Amino acid sequence: MRPRSMTLMQKIWLTISMGVIVTVSFSYFLLNYFYQKLYVDKVEQTLIEEGKNLAGDYHGGPITASYRKQVEWYNEKSTAEVLLVNNPRELSACLPFQIDYDSLISESDRAKLLNGDIVTKIGYEKRFGHKIMGIIVPLLDEHRLEGGLYLYIPLASIQDMTKEVADIWIPLALVFVVMLLAVGKRMARHIAGPLKEMEEVAYKMSQGDYKAQIPIRTDDEVGRLAKAFNVMARSIDEEDMRKREFLANVSHELRTPLSYVKGYSEAILEGMVKTKDDEEKYVRLIHREASRMERLVRDLLDLAQLEGKSVPLRKVPLVFSQVIEDTLAKYEPFLCEKQLSLTTDLNPDIIIEGDGDRIEQVIHNLLDNAIRYTPNGGTIHVQLEQTDPRHCQLMIRDSGKGIPKEKLPFLGQRFFRVDEARTRKEGGTGLGLAIVKQIIYLHGGTVSFSSEEGKGTAVFIHLPIWTE
Repeated sequence: MRPRSMTLMQKIWLTISMGVIVTVSFSYFLLNYFYQKLYVDKVEQTLIEEGKNLAGDYHGGPITASYRKQVEWYNEKSTAEVLLVNNPRELSACLPFQIDYDSLISESDRAKLLNGDIVTKIGYEKRFGHKIMGIIVPLLDEHRLEGGLYLYIPLASIQDMTKEVADIWIPLALVFVVMLLAVGKRMARHIAGPLKEMEEVAYKMSQGDYKAQIPIRTDDEVGRLAKAFNVMARSIDEEDMRKREFLANVSHELRTPLSYVKGYSEAILEGMVKTKDDEEKYVRLIHREASRMERLVRDLLDLAQLEGKSVPLRKVPLVFSQVIEDTLAKYEPFLCEKQLSLTTDLNPDIIIEGDGDRIEQVIHNLLDNAIRYTPNGGTIHVQLEQTDPRHCQLMIRDSGKGIPKEKLPFLGQRFFRVDEARTRKEGGTGLGLAIVKQIIYLHGGTVSFSSEEGKGTAVFIHLPIWTE
């Protein structure tokens, strides 16, 4: 059986606990360090200074009684014990207590004393229950060791030094550690809590529920992550809703022509058509609905490729006015058929970087709409101008029926129709403007609309100008 891994909250709390333990341990070692540096070294330095001062009164030759009395007098006044011996090798026998080592002075120590160096000794003494520190200062007559001064003092332990505050400090330290661990656990829960909620929301999202939101309680990284997660959930929910609407729209768009095709074909197959004219009429209706389905599938595939960027754009510098004129030339028969007046005002100096076929597709879709919704004898005006040093604007304005103001924001949405019945009759798929917006978006531009009912509609295409 696989062992259960630790949760994030447990890991954070364990990390904080380890930090507390490391901090306490470091404080202990730091205390010992300062004990050594600030206390032991200070005691040693004091003893050395006292020993040097006493040794400074010795001027060579045999140790005199007056010098011995001087040392004894100093011993009574000093906090340290001071002994004067003729032979440092016999120092251990002169101490008024038993020590746990046989000889205080080794051969190497004697060599140091003969060289005039001071020897420091630290050892544990049962009588005091403490370590004692002692120094031996040589008394030299030229190169002969006449004797030595031994100064020693018991060293206070850390416990002795902190005895006065130990009764207060230790309970407070314990309370501090417990509080720190409790705060650490609360902090771990505070940090890991939103992540746990994110896990639960993510699981719900995997089941298709995008409505759940994570409460945002902080403005730190975790809070911002929760906010971003909520935005992502809303975006996925909206996208899922758009997909459902898209599928519903596709089903709706296909249902009508399919029902026509099925109904008319069944009528022909079942012999319900009695005359040749009726049969031809039904065949024409089947062909019309099949053409509508073909256009719908083609536009859907085109839009899907543009949105998925599965068909890369082949961008090259284009003389924008030339592309517009070439496209307009293809519409002369349709303009003549409806007796529409076309006027143009094109700046020939504007060059854009774009895919020629896709830009032509944009103009084609916009002109299709303008011609379709402009009544006989109406006008269409096409204008291309430079709006600033880096951008240009293409405007296509018609004198058609116009669009209600409340419907303008929906232009460019897939399957949106201003007049559902009229557009179905005239064969539009409701995807033309969506394709236009996506192509212009891929060229770094924008699309906007202006319309007034009874006076017509204008489409504005803004694109960046190509610069070398």
